[in-house]
Amino acid sequence: MAVVAMPLVFKTRIFDKLAASLLGVVTLIAVLAPVISPYDPLQPAGQPELGPGEGGFLLGTDSIGRDILSRVLSGWESSWFAALAVVASGLIIGGLIGLIAGATGGFVDNTLMRITDGFLALPAPVLAIAVVAALGPSLTHTLVAVAIVWWPFYARIVRGEIRSLAARPHVEAARLAGAGRIRIALRHLLPGAVPAAITTASLDIGNLILTLAGLSFLGLGQPAPAAELGADSARNLSYLLQQWWIPVMPGLAVAVLALIANLAGDGVRNLLEEEG
Repeated sequence: MAVVAMPLVFKTRIFDKLAASLLGVVTLIAVLAPVISPYDPLQPAGQPELGPGEGGFLLGTDSIGRDILSRVLSGWESSWFAALAVVASGLIIGGLIGLIAGATGGFVDNTLMRITDGFLALPAPVLAIAVVAALGPSLTHTLVAVAIVWWPFYARIVRGEIRSLAARPHVEAARLAGAGRIRIALRHLLPGAVPAAITTASLDIGNLILTLAGLSFLGLGQPAPAAELGADSARNLSYLLQQWWIPVMPGLAVAVLALIANLAGDGVRNLLEEEG
């Protein structure tokens, strides 16, 4: 049984490493998007409504002749980095609040968690609509609205990990040795909560991509002619039955990006669990 199990575990570990490496591949594509895009995504490059492969356009052209591949790559870039920005803000803000609440306990813990619960009650789409209505359509405004309601998830997770770690013998030994609260929090508690936070963040990117694409589909992103995957699908829905590739290609890119993010998140989670 052990002889059979070892190759299976080895293959699973290789698959997890390959899946986790997809995060780097997607990031590399996003970084190089302006360089590898064959045409300017904002300017017409050929005849309107050319099908995939026609006239040298791999994914065809849209209703005014812009290269769909170039617009998909540009939208890929904005979607990926927008999701990473929200995740990073959630990790920093939520992680700090969770660390303070979990390490301090008592009144501070209760207060911070009640505030966190209040933010968790805010629906992200409705808040995004309100922010954009007040400030105007903008990807930045949408990201701010989503980030406001996204950090509490990380605060809850980090706080739970910190409270669990605070009861461990090595933390109690540090207290008895005279270590201060800040030293205990940064040296003995925070490192133990990092794997759970990273796992959550890696699995969260796919959800954020779909959320941001949905808000963009509703018109809450950058105004035209900016290239956004959700917005490009929404603006061209009228072509679905005739020139199907115009609205479908950006939507397909969202699905592929979210799928890759989920696979990579699963790989990161499994690798961290094995190391733990």
